[in-house]
Amino acid sequence: FITVCREPGSGGALVAQKVAKKLGFEYVDQQIIDEIAESTKKRKAIIKTIDEKARTSIQDLVHASFNKEYVSDYKYISELSKIILAYAYKGKVVILGRGGNFITPDSKGFHVRITAPLPIRRIRAVKYENLNAQEAKETIAKIEQDRIDFVKKYFKKDIKRASYYDMVLSTAYMDLDSAADLVIEGFYKKFSWADRYKGIFGR
Repeated sequence: FITVCREPGSGGALVAQKVAKKLGFEYVDQQIIDEIAESTKKRKAIIKTIDEKARTSIQDLVHASFNKEYVSDYKYISELSKIILAYAYKGKVVILGRGGNFITPDSKGFHVRITAPLPIRRIRAVKYENLNAQEAKETIAKIEQDRIDFVKKYFKKDIKRASYYDMVLSTAYMDLDSAADLVIEGFYKKFSWADRYKGIFGR
């Protein structure tokens, strides 16, 4: 399996989709929200509001008191971990975000972080997300900080630390197909043909 962490505006989600398509793997993103909603018996819209966001104990207490549909951060992380691990052990999947590289075993997966310089990410947000320059700046900053805080709170890690990944790849000066090809090459380098297919032959 492959996990893909991405900076907002880096094209990481599209790279992950291309990697999955080229390898014939399942691309795993929104399915995680669907399955958490199903397992917690909550509406999908509720799960989306807390996805990849950190919360304090006080926030949990207040929301739990006034919102019957609220899902505690403990419950969310517990369900998230179970679902991501289930996909990882099924294999042949590309898992997007949500601390997947911190949940899954390092020896069994290839962990990638997709980045790009901030000015380029802002330009892309304006071009592809129909945002003006100020909206792009604020949106990228908010999403990026949410993801940093999420990983720091629940996994006690620095999401930007390169040593947590097998590959850190900048999309600043390459098209997304080329980026996907580099990820696949790295995946093949980490796992030899025999390692990837030994399960089929029972070795």
